[in-house]
Amino acid sequence: MKCQQCEKPATFHITELTGGQPQEVHLCETCAKSYLTQGEPGGAPVAPTLASVLAKQLQLGKAAEELAKLDQRACPTCGITFYEFRNQGRLGCPHDYVFFEKELTPLIANIHGETQHVGKRPRGHEGGTDEQSELIRLRREMEEAKHKEHYERAAQIRDKIRGLERRSPPASAQGGA
Repeated sequence: MKCQQCEKPATFHITELTGGQPQEVHLCETCAKSYLTQGEPGGAPVAPTLASVLAKQLQLGKAAEELAKLDQRACPTCGITFYEFRNQGRLGCPHDYVFFEKELTPLIANIHGETQHVGKRPRGHEGGTDEQSELIRLRREMEEAKHKEHYERAAQIRDKIRGLERRSPPASAQGGA
């Protein structure tokens, strides 16, 4: 079905009750936006509650498109997508905070009231996030190599991982508590 105001396909089908008689209007997205925001040419807006509901629906559709694009973004270090983060509620590595900073900052501020860490840190914790990130990256590379059946490369990466793990003992062995 075509839009009643232009030749585009009609995606919005609005039924209004005026004077007890149902009146159908078939519009494309662009014409529906203008129809809902302008009202009737006579001056009074047409069904303001209907208009506001449909206008919000149009905005939600646009937000859904933006969210779908965002969901496809993946951290170059650990490979986690924003979609995975939204479903699991966990990030994959410290670099995710930088990679998804624009999206995470309002969320963190809303939850914690701050965007900077304020408080205690574990004893003996001097960072170490670079080594952790390197381990995460290497593990992901090893999995990809195994998946592609590049077993020699996977073995080389495994040896690098073991070397890094020997140099830096796990956090529990560093005298935490």
